[in-house]
Amino acid sequence: MNESLPKKKWFVFLDKPKSQLLQKTIVCCLALLSINLSVYAQSVVKGVVSDNEKNTLIGVTISVTGTNVRAMTDANGKYAINVPANGKSLTFSYVGLQSQTIDINSRTTVNITLSSGTDLEAVTIVGYGAVKKSDMTGAATTISAKDFNKGPLIAPDQLIQGKVAGVQMINNSGQPGGASTVRIRGNTAVTGTGQPLYVVDGVALDGRSARPTGNGGTATAPGTNNLTASGTSAQGNPLNFINPADIESMEILKDASATAIYGSRAAYGVVLITTKRGKSGEIKVDVGASAGVSTLARTLKTLDGNGFRNALKQYGLTTNDFGDNVDAMKSIMRTGYNQNYSVAVSGGNDGNVFRVSLGYQNQQGIIKKTDFKKYSGAFNGNFKFLESKKLGLDVNMISSQYVENLAPISTDAGFTGSLIGQALSWNPTRSMYNADGSVFVEKNSTTINPMAMLEASSDKSTVSTILGSVSPYYKITPWLEFRMLASINYSTGIRRASTRSFLNLTGVEAKDDFLGGVASYSNTELITQQFTNTLNFNKEIASKLNLNAIIGYEYTNYINRGQNMTGRGFGDAAVDYTDIFHAVAPANRTANSYNDPASQLQSYFARAIFNYDNKYLLTATFRADGSTKFGSNNRYGYFPSFAAAWNIKNESFMTDVAWLNQLKLRAGYGKTGNQEFPAGAAQQRYDYVYVGSGRTLVAVNNKNPDLKWQEDKQTNLGVDFGLFGNKITGSIDYFNKETTGLLFPLIPIQPANPGVATTWINLPGTISNKGIELTLNANIIDKPDMTFSLGGNATFIKNRVKKLSDIIKTGSLSGQGLSGVTLEVLQQGLPLFAMVTREFTGLNAAGQSQYTEDGYKSYYLGNPNPNVILGFSANFRYKKVTFGANFNGSLGQKIYNNTANSVLPISNLGIGKNIASNLLNSPIQESLANPIAASSRYIENGSYVKLANATIGYSIGNVGKIIKGMNLFVNGQNLFVITKYSGFDPEVNVDKSVNGVPSAGIEYIPYPSSRTFNFGVNFSL
Repeated sequence: MNESLPKKKWFVFLDKPKSQLLQKTIVCCLALLSINLSVYAQSVVKGVVSDNEKNTLIGVTISVTGTNVRAMTDANGKYAINVPANGKSLTFSYVGLQSQTIDINSRTTVNITLSSGTDLEAVTIVGYGAVKKSDMTGAATTISAKDFNKGPLIAPDQLIQGKVAGVQMINNSGQPGGASTVRIRGNTAVTGTGQPLYVVDGVALDGRSARPTGNGGTATAPGTNNLTASGTSAQGNPLNFINPADIESMEILKDASATAIYGSRAAYGVVLITTKRGKSGEIKVDVGASAGVSTLARTLKTLDGNGFRNALKQYGLTTNDFGDNVDAMKSIMRTGYNQNYSVAVSGGNDGNVFRVSLGYQNQQGIIKKTDFKKYSGAFNGNFKFLESKKLGLDVNMISSQYVENLAPISTDAGFTGSLIGQALSWNPTRSMYNADGSVFVEKNSTTINPMAMLEASSDKSTVSTILGSVSPYYKITPWLEFRMLASINYSTGIRRASTRSFLNLTGVEAKDDFLGGVASYSNTELITQQFTNTLNFNKEIASKLNLNAIIGYEYTNYINRGQNMTGRGFGDAAVDYTDIFHAVAPANRTANSYNDPASQLQSYFARAIFNYDNKYLLTATFRADGSTKFGSNNRYGYFPSFAAAWNIKNESFMTDVAWLNQLKLRAGYGKTGNQEFPAGAAQQRYDYVYVGSGRTLVAVNNKNPDLKWQEDKQTNLGVDFGLFGNKITGSIDYFNKETTGLLFPLIPIQPANPGVATTWINLPGTISNKGIELTLNANIIDKPDMTFSLGGNATFIKNRVKKLSDIIKTGSLSGQGLSGVTLEVLQQGLPLFAMVTREFTGLNAAGQSQYTEDGYKSYYLGNPNPNVILGFSANFRYKKVTFGANFNGSLGQKIYNNTANSVLPISNLGIGKNIASNLLNSPIQESLANPIAASSRYIENGSYVKLANATIGYSIGNVGKIIKGMNLFVNGQNLFVITKYSGFDPEVNVDKSVNGVPSAGIEYIPYPSSRTFNFGVNFSL
């Protein structure tokens, strides 16, 4: 019988048992084939990724959401990724910018713009780890590279000036590479620098510069030389070794909740510096180059030759008119040129990435013979091992050497002055050169020709630094990671200084049997060794409850040692004096050396961040620090903190509030500490000295077993908000910080009995800083061809000294007539470093100064601490043209003009020296016999607003097939300042400390600030 095949059947199995087995086999094969076909039925999606300024981004990671399929953007910001059939969306991520997930929707081209925005999922670096921005409960601000101040900046702290609420950054000196002062939430230091703790890629810095301090160009290395004009030169900047071009971001931790994880070193705030890393993808070469010029920003108003002659006539003086017209300040100045070059090579794949960079910086000072040269290199490597990639290794190294030629400028020179004082007071009718063109030197006179000072002086410093760390880690589970870090920071500084014998300076000038000439050589060695072990936990431990926790142990060892030599009587030897110390009489040589006692820190720390449903956050931190610096009864200090936050916007009742994108309340309290005082200060210490014919021991400081930690207790309340699609974002913070247990050196009152030494104690007083911080940013225009944004911050702060029974004097004044005079005090009820002096009421009919109570009583007449700190920025882009400007300023502070007080007084006319021109404008003619005295006459309004930085850029884009993303720019720094202050710059903080107690707001003949213009180019290969 014939059978017809059933319709819609491919085949029929007649042998049923065997046919069923074969049928199942074939069906399975067909199913597997179908699955494979579906997998390989991929589509290719292409596109370009750029930032808000329309610059293409290299190294952006693109992944098919929910899969392991990934790709990277190339040098042109382009990408292509194979998307399987089940791929629905792409996720774009880039360090420092907001990650985005975009639905594909059958498209083959997806172009996207990534922005920093207020991405709450972005990762923020905090102490010993990272958290999502939305999980932050403390007061912290991140500044990324694109928001840094631009220009030929030498040190990283200059990158954030005016950028962060609550942070005041002051350039102490116009000397290239000079130190700066950074204060976070007010001034609380009664000893030491009061600077924040800097942490570079997890390694805490020592905070000191290896550049030896010195004496203003005259035997400038440490040591006593008994020279009339010698004085201490300005400090170096401990951050100079870092190339700003290598920095990815800086995180400023301000309140105790954020800083307590660093315990005893966090009283003055913490700044976390993260350097740039390599990114997976093709090898990329980044190149940057710039060059520019610098000139004097502001001049002091003194008399020119004609004005000086008129002044002599006005006062009836018939001498000291030499008939010339000379500008001494102009003679010692020049146009300074600068060059900056940086090259970085980065790349990698499969999780193994690297970045290598080189930098060169050459910045001439605006004073002749001064400059700063830096050679830097850095390497970052991130490597993963094993098939599981659970084992990893991070390697970081920064190496640099910088060389400074320093001017003979000091912070405490006597009446013969240092270079700036000599130039300001030089008789403008007198030539600075002899008829034969040689420099004029007036023998047996105390009037120093500033050009002779420049020619006679040589002061060169070289600082070499290497900061290296290795950090292996193992990811035990997806939520548990162990990490170890071992690092060393080695820095050594050498300083050679000399003053030639032809200079008519007492103790230098060749006279009688003394051949003349002085020199010094010194070196400093700073070593920090750090070993850290941490265990990180990050997991959802219950429904909607996530725990991000860390526990750790850390050991740090500090070493500080050095030597110095001085010599006198080199004569006219035609070589560098510092090469022939052996050629002077043994009695004219000194040698000193030091090695600080052991300084070690042992720490245990823990932090836990609880996040429930992305609404309720709780952070608890604890650190125990044990330090060899403290007394045996108080070796350990304990530093807890607690903070909570409420993401109100994530509540269900806020869902329909479309105009509000973020609203978070924060509250925190914590305690941090300070151990910034000399190693061994709590011990009974002696030093070997040679007296007469033998060696003996001299007490250095007395033992204090009860010396304990200085503590800062801080409360913080804050709110973060974002409005109208985060076009407007900002924050408001209230803080109240009180510092107790003030570390202080009790100096014996002189004359004292032999063997009486300094005793370090805890002062029974409190320093209070309280205030409000405001930050507001607005993206006003955000269109494809045009963007415009504004940002600003303001801090309102009040500083007071409380519960202090004694009055502590500081703020020494310098110059003729002011020996031993101090201006500032630490006193109950007054701000820190309050200016207390005579109250000047004007000139009497005889041209003499008048004072309240005839000058027998001193009054509180000035506060050097600002009560308002400001920062403002504007950024504009039209197509390929960009413009950015950054302002900073402070209001309410006073400055004491020590320069006007003692360098340019009216009495100078009688001895043939220049004066401040405004002295001739008084309705009452001031008497030449009016004594030089400290008074409120020289306390000036120090408020200012400064256009610190402005940049115009043009994006050329790709040039040919090699050059990618070329950008040209013109940059200006220190462009103008609005102020009533009459000195060089209201941004001033000359060191006028007394017995280790710092000062504030005193200006004394500093290295002047410069105005700089630069032209540069950046591109990639």
